[in-house]
Amino acid sequence: MKLYSTNLKAPEVSFQEALITGLAPDRGLYMPKSLPTFSKEEIDSFKDAPYPEIAYRVLSKVLDGEVDDESLKAITYDAYNYDVPLEKMDEQTYIMRLDRGPTASFKDFAARMMARLMQYYLSKENKSLTILTATSGDTGSAVAHAFYGLDNIKVIVLFPTDEVSDRQRKQMTTLNENITAISIDGKFDDCQAMVKQAFADEDLKHFNLSSANSINIGRLVPQSIYYIYSYARLRNYPEEIIFSIPSGNFGNMMGCVLARTMGIPVKMIIASVNENDEVPHFLSTGDYEKIVPSKNCLSNAMNVGHPSNLSRLIAIYGGEMDEKGNISKEPDMEKLRKDIYSGSVTDDETKATIKEVYEKYGILIEPHGAVGIKGLLDFRSQTGDNTLAVTLETADPAKFPEHVRNETGIEPELPQSLKEIEAREEHMDYLGTDYASFKEYLKEKLG
Repeated sequence: MKLYSTNLKAPEVSFQEALITGLAPDRGLYMPKSLPTFSKEEIDSFKDAPYPEIAYRVLSKVLDGEVDDESLKAITYDAYNYDVPLEKMDEQTYIMRLDRGPTASFKDFAARMMARLMQYYLSKENKSLTILTATSGDTGSAVAHAFYGLDNIKVIVLFPTDEVSDRQRKQMTTLNENITAISIDGKFDDCQAMVKQAFADEDLKHFNLSSANSINIGRLVPQSIYYIYSYARLRNYPEEIIFSIPSGNFGNMMGCVLARTMGIPVKMIIASVNENDEVPHFLSTGDYEKIVPSKNCLSNAMNVGHPSNLSRLIAIYGGEMDEKGNISKEPDMEKLRKDIYSGSVTDDETKATIKEVYEKYGILIEPHGAVGIKGLLDFRSQTGDNTLAVTLETADPAKFPEHVRNETGIEPELPQSLKEIEAREEHMDYLGTDYASFKEYLKEKLG
């Protein structure tokens, strides 16, 4: 597997190199030059297989010998030791619940696989690493838990002080050991910008920095698996399917794009966003305008005014976008609009959807899942397309109890993983958005 940078000014690398370094030296994002495709027979064979077995079979073909079979199988069964329910909403709609992992978030799927693959590669070469990651909500907690206790990897998580829930914060700040949490007096985009600048800073190279954000291709490849899994469970090839994906930094959506590239007949990818509507605006007009600062919405993990992964999407459709959002070569907009639909959902619509889904179907969802469902409903009302669809629930409703309680009158039950953090002591550092101060902090912390 060879990967290139979306900025097209860096050498091609192996998956191992892309995973460990995170960001390309030209500040672009790594993308696979090609991916294997799965035949009808292979997809059919996934229908009754357990999730970790599907993950093993997919990754063994994608990585093509980069990890020995015995180790890869052990890694997938260890990473995915929890259920992945497909909950029926109506005859044409299923909710894929990606909230059953150890941090009750879909980010567990990528973070746990990524941590184990990194540890595999680093152990073989007796090396150590420092993970820098920015989070708008669930990434930080999933990454912190996935890497917690590993003796060859340190993790530093940056999160915006006022834009994560109490439970999201506690999942990052109650671990300690090799995990450091920094509360940033700013927005998610400020956190992400400082992390990216640190990766490109020659003065920090000797600290062996890498990323666990969705800028790292190691996040996207594992996320392609649950689209393959859900298709195999619900459809018979070559019947088409639609996925509606709550989207912020667009890494989750890119996982679906990779699954489609590998042969899953995805009729439409619906990238549902909150009031940070830069991508719907781009698809509608062809003009890309970042939202600075990003808007603070109920679906806080999606408060992103400039999604990093948009450059990957544009690259797949023949265009070029740099890390700052400048498009130097236009993608094939006609094909992009044919394959991707993106709609914006307001906070009021989010609340109404939480209420409607509970009253009509007896199903509890949280704000991010509500954005995904509302995006699907809007798409259907505009197009009349009633193809079987899977919409993603990306976090446990108990992570957002106030919103769920206000709209349904129900107090969502805490999963055990969240119960355990309630009484733990929190530890965090505090910084502003000045990169020079962050750089000095890293030198002192890692020196």
